[in-house]
Amino acid sequence: MIRILIVEDQRMLRGALASLLDLEDDFEVIGEAGNGEEALQRIISLQPDLCLMDIEMPVMSGLDVAERMQRLGLNCRIIILTTFARPGFLERAVQAGVQGYLLKDEPSDRLAEAIRRVMNGGREVSPELVFGAAKSLNPLTEREKEVLKLAATGMNANHIAASLHLSYGTVRNYLSEAFAKLDAKNRMEAVAIAAEEKGWL
Repeated sequence: MIRILIVEDQRMLRGALASLLDLEDDFEVIGEAGNGEEALQRIISLQPDLCLMDIEMPVMSGLDVAERMQRLGLNCRIIILTTFARPGFLERAVQAGVQGYLLKDEPSDRLAEAIRRVMNGGREVSPELVFGAAKSLNPLTEREKEVLKLAATGMNANHIAASLHLSYGTVRNYLSEAFAKLDAKNRMEAVAIAAEEKGWL
């Protein structure tokens, strides 16, 4: 039996997924979670074989959970189910060791096949997501992303410089480079493009 944990903040969708997967002879839904923090606790306590996880959730996103699981060395496979075809999300998922990344409007039999393939060591990604990611590669360096993430929290250049142990001028240069690459006029626009539109942060 493949023991599955469902992580989705919409209760109705969570219930529908559980009912659908319970129809398969080789699947057992052993638990559910409604936010990222709860998901991490359930993964540690229940030790599922596979976690079906949404991205946009309260407390911690699905990608945050995947990254935390990777750091903790948790032995649970992950399939992300999302409505968001943002290229940066797929990039982060791959870096976090996620084995599957599917759009929520995939046919139900495709999901069952994907679960079995992932449990057999394969990877599953919706074709639309692959092509979208290939067309829009992240131009930001790791340091530029780091600086923009701190800018997104409301920090000014002085605070960012202190936080990263850099000079004020260096931080200004990183921000200027990021603005140019994103074709953004200011910090708010750069954050909106990188985080919300592209999913790169």
